Amino acid sequence: MPVELEVQSLSPKDYASDQDIRWCPGCGDYAILAQAKKVLADLKFSKENMVCVSGIGCSSRFPYYLDTYGIHSIHGRATAVATGLKIARPDLHVWVVTGDGDGLSIGGNHLLHVIRRNVGVTILLFNNRIYGLTKGQYSPTSEKGKKTKSTPGGSIDYPLQPLSVAIGAEATFVARSHDVNLKHLGQVLDRAARHKGTSFVEIYQNCNIFNDGAFEYTTSKETRDDTALILEHGRPMVFGKNRDKGIRLNGLHPEIVTLGNGIKEDDLLFHDERAPEPTLAYMLSRMYHPQFPEPIGVFRAVERPTYEEMVDDSVRSAIQTRGEGRLEDLFRSDDTWTVT
Repeated sequence: MPVELEVQSLSPKDYASDQDIRWCPGCGDYAILAQAKKVLADLKFSKENMVCVSGIGCSSRFPYYLDTYGIHSIHGRATAVATGLKIARPDLHVWVVTGDGDGLSIGGNHLLHVIRRNVGVTILLFNNRIYGLTKGQYSPTSEKGKKTKSTPGGSIDYPLQPLSVAIGAEATFVARSHDVNLKHLGQVLDRAARHKGTSFVEIYQNCNIFNDGAFEYTTSKETRDDTALILEHGRPMVFGKNRDKGIRLNGLHPEIVTLGNGIKEDDLLFHDERAPEPTLAYMLSRMYHPQFPEPIGVFRAVERPTYEEMVDDSVRSAIQTRGEGRLEDLFRSDDTWTVT
């Protein structure tokens, strides 16, 4: 775990940089930034031990707005940069801030590998289902039929489900929250930051300029009780304005049932975020509107050795069996050729 420097208690304002924030007025990124600063203050992360790494996109301006160390890297490569940093300096808190385009399109391959390795980084993926920085093209998470500047006739792609990808890659911590649900978002970020290993958080984030209202069905007071399923570990999956609906398994398939008439809460599916197998978490990641209420909260939280720990163990083992070694010996080892 990171070794903290001795610091006085800091407030969220202490993590704010002196840079002018250049997001569109009303963008959901403001709320995420505010909660991130609050969590850093609550956890008393020293600014000197914190690094925010990003790629390219609206979300990737994040390092400029935090008064910590930061790396604004290249498109899709933030997770690769963060992996190298965490291996070299496992004592640091490393956050990766990315978007549905940066993280899932050009950066999809790197994202898979940082997750499967269980590198000790916190990944925040802002999902607004659009390319915002380049002014409104469809993204890997845009719904089928979405009309944008690059798909005027409607997208023919099936959308990628970020949490399904993360769980399929054996992520040890997976969660989802909203930019407008500040209390819930803060709780999820707090848990993600405390997790040992890769923590992956998808944040439904509204782009009010190019894709306004993309997630309104789960945030509107009129509909959210029936379109969102709040996950609670060890609790039955109940939802609805009157808390009278639930999720039950019918064979291997989830189904919506109404409580009463012989159907009790004990008949419902109970959430287990600590299940060793990711089967339940993956099934939940496949539940989406309008067929199902969309799960919000922590899908999976399990422990596994981190990549940086295993790298360190491997290096120690090699030194014990073969000695410290010299770079000159490596240059002149058996696998060399003389070119004439």
